[in-house]
Amino acid sequence: MGARSKVMYVCSECGASASQWAGQCSQCGGWNTYTEEVSAPAAAASADKGLRFASFAGKQKVVTLSEIPPEDTRRYQSGIGEMDRVLGGGIVEGSVVLLGGDPGIGKSTLLLQSLSTVSRSKSVLYVSGEESARQIASRAERIGLDVSQLKMMAENRIEDILDTAAKMKPDVLVIDSVQTIYTDQLSSAPGSVSQVREGAALLVRYAKQTGTAVFLVGHVTKEGTLAGPRVLEHMVDTVLYFEGDSGSRFRLIRAIKNRFGPVNEIGVFAMQEDGLQQVTNPSAMFLGRQQNPAPGSVVLASQEGTRSLLVEVQALVDQTMLSNPKRLCVGLDASRLAMILAVLHRHAGLQIGDHDVFLNVVGGVRVQEPASDLAVALAIVSSFRDNPLPGNMAVFGELGLTGEIRPVQRGQERIREAIKLGFDCILVPDANKPKKSESSISIVPLKHVREIQDHMNS
Repeated sequence: MGARSKVMYVCSECGASASQWAGQCSQCGGWNTYTEEVSAPAAAASADKGLRFASFAGKQKVVTLSEIPPEDTRRYQSGIGEMDRVLGGGIVEGSVVLLGGDPGIGKSTLLLQSLSTVSRSKSVLYVSGEESARQIASRAERIGLDVSQLKMMAENRIEDILDTAAKMKPDVLVIDSVQTIYTDQLSSAPGSVSQVREGAALLVRYAKQTGTAVFLVGHVTKEGTLAGPRVLEHMVDTVLYFEGDSGSRFRLIRAIKNRFGPVNEIGVFAMQEDGLQQVTNPSAMFLGRQQNPAPGSVVLASQEGTRSLLVEVQALVDQTMLSNPKRLCVGLDASRLAMILAVLHRHAGLQIGDHDVFLNVVGGVRVQEPASDLAVALAIVSSFRDNPLPGNMAVFGELGLTGEIRPVQRGQERIREAIKLGFDCILVPDANKPKKSESSISIVPLKHVREIQDHMNS
């Protein structure tokens, strides 16, 4: 009698397995994340154990680090400057890049635009598991791309994909998407945790052994996280997230992880009829300069990776009719809003406990750094007191729980970006005040949150 397949329950968040279904994962604590999967019989698993669990880099001998000669990371351009920025300077040979985003946001379009340029000098294989070759060709024709040198195949089976890649030996391999591929080594359906993990492992191994740059396209869940096991993000070299509101034409690519460049680097694009167009000056795009500044509006000098970015932060503080005042954030962390409100109440005497507070970053940008604290505090005070701030003023700084305004990184770069865009009054933490300032601008150093009220009164 042959060996029986074994039923296991695998967590879709962390990949932990259990013999019985449970409402909560014992490893990551996620609720209702266990999915039923059928594992291969033990005999079959042992037969290809050498293939499935081989080292990503192949067989290697033990060496000391001093024996390894240093070499520069070999890169080549993607054809799109904003894409090269988030990649850390270009496509790295043998790297594995995971590009995640909502369905229809433009992931495939961006890769198609980039690969149409790369294919002129490099061998490229585009593998689609979701669309036919005819559909992709129609999209390329619609946005006016030259894809005469771009090789393409529609396939889901990972074994066939790797066989074709071994014969063709491409410089770049694209899998669109990783949730659609499957391997015969597992009996579970495509898109399951085991299939995604196994398929990604085989592709990572192929990239490291051949020097082929591999791009994996992945969809995200309604919670904004990548569909599939979180271990997938640990396996790849670079994780990029495609962000953008459905009602906005602007798209942002953010580097969440990058072994070959800075993290939190962003690339900015605008969706047009002829595809995605890169935005080289995003600060000017996100700023809505008004002739008559309104209360609750302030310009934040933020830093995204190596790029200084100016964005408009808006606050609306209004008397509530409810027993529990609303606290709503768009583009900012809600927990930091709660902390800033507590600091303003304790150290600045702002009595807004019975008011609704709404906060928004204009343009759909998500600001994640604490340097936005001072801008948020100023916007809240401005809206609460119905006192507009000067339109020529930019700010940055972090608030401490004791009310102090703490310094932030890359203060000089933020100041230079604000000056470049015509701002002549900049509020900064005292520790970020430049030793030598230009006479044409006014740099106001602040030490404590109490000085916000004094500055607005002046």
